[in-house]
Amino acid sequence: MLIKNYLLLSTFFLLFASLQVQSQTYAIVIKGGHVVDAKNNIDAIMDVAIDDGKIALVAKNIDAGKANQVVDAKGLYVTPGLIDIHGHVFAGTEPDHYLSNGLVALPPDGFTFRVGVTTIVDAGGAGWKSFATFKKNIIDNAKTRVLSFLNIVGEGMRGGVYEQNPHDMDPRMAAMVARQNRNYIVGFKVAHYEAGEWIAVDRAVEAGKIAGLPVIVDFGGDDTHAPLSIEELFFKHLRPGDIYTHAFTELDRRDPIVDLKTRHLKPFVTEAQKRGIVFDVGYGGGSFDFRQAIPALKSGFYPNTMSTDLHTGSMNGAMKDMLNVMSTFMALDMKIPDIIKASTWTPAQVIKREELGNLSVGSVADVAILHVLQGDFGLFDRMGYKVKSKQKFSCEMTIREGRIVYDLNGIATPINAPARTSAVPNANRH
Repeated sequence: MLIKNYLLLSTFFLLFASLQVQSQTYAIVIKGGHVVDAKNNIDAIMDVAIDDGKIALVAKNIDAGKANQVVDAKGLYVTPGLIDIHGHVFAGTEPDHYLSNGLVALPPDGFTFRVGVTTIVDAGGAGWKSFATFKKNIIDNAKTRVLSFLNIVGEGMRGGVYEQNPHDMDPRMAAMVARQNRNYIVGFKVAHYEAGEWIAVDRAVEAGKIAGLPVIVDFGGDDTHAPLSIEELFFKHLRPGDIYTHAFTELDRRDPIVDLKTRHLKPFVTEAQKRGIVFDVGYGGGSFDFRQAIPALKSGFYPNTMSTDLHTGSMNGAMKDMLNVMSTFMALDMKIPDIIKASTWTPAQVIKREELGNLSVGSVADVAILHVLQGDFGLFDRMGYKVKSKQKFSCEMTIREGRIVYDLNGIATPINAPARTSAVPNANRH
């Protein structure tokens, strides 16, 4: 009899809990956070409701009793999921493949959610010859949304002689593969071509014209050639909407944006930005220098987009991760809403994915909840130049497609709630 009563009681409670879940209006309500959503001009304390993997409501006060799960975001920033438009996630097992199915690239999920990144764009790891492998191995298996700037070199970013072969720079094949994979390929990449000529840039731009997509340029050369002119690059080769990454680098083989003698920003750089050239951070292992960034920002020149150039050579150096890049610019007095815009809405526009990077009702519920820590912090570049800061970004929670995928301090109540949301798929849905 006792066992029978216990079973009846258990059944009752399970039924009650089930009915309670079904009676909820929202899967998640995020309460009391400082919402920054550049697309919708929101910079205020607001609540955000999520249901069925979508943003359901953004309002001053949403009843927490209508939520299956409540997130306490008081004192925190609530933003769209961060978009890192320059990473290297074509990870593989080939020892001689560098960033194309090689050992230097990183698997995305271990390096994205914990810093608020819900979308990462692999910048040139795959070319048209290797994209199918990238899609099968990485894109289709990542919970992070993974997109691609397709390398104009068919072999992709394999390093060495592979990236110096102009005969493998085929704009028509690259454009064809891009058109066949529109859900995943958002543009074309130029990288590491060392000859003192424009062929790599021009062929990438040709592919961009055919496919209607932007080009991202990692611009350089080698020690045997004088650096090609970035003024010529901006005004004679690139189009409005094309992207210049590693904008704050200072290397012998590159023409910098800040004059090395006067330490002033070259005037044509501002004109290029006004023309529509997109300036991306692309911090990397050796592609950010305070000697360039400090005078540039002091003159009123700010990057359009934040990005990491994530790989094994940058993650343990000065770069570290997306939040450290954002913290660097906060230390240089860039305003927090502008930093968040450059990490969410602007990159979404640049890669022509305006369904991302915002908290509009009906948009996919990719959300980052960030804490601005107070303390004594140090940010340094590849040369060891150090900037001290009293503030630094940290990620408290990441939500991908309506599901909590990272919760640093257990700010969700209950932490493990019966799911009303769409589960994050094993394969990306874009």
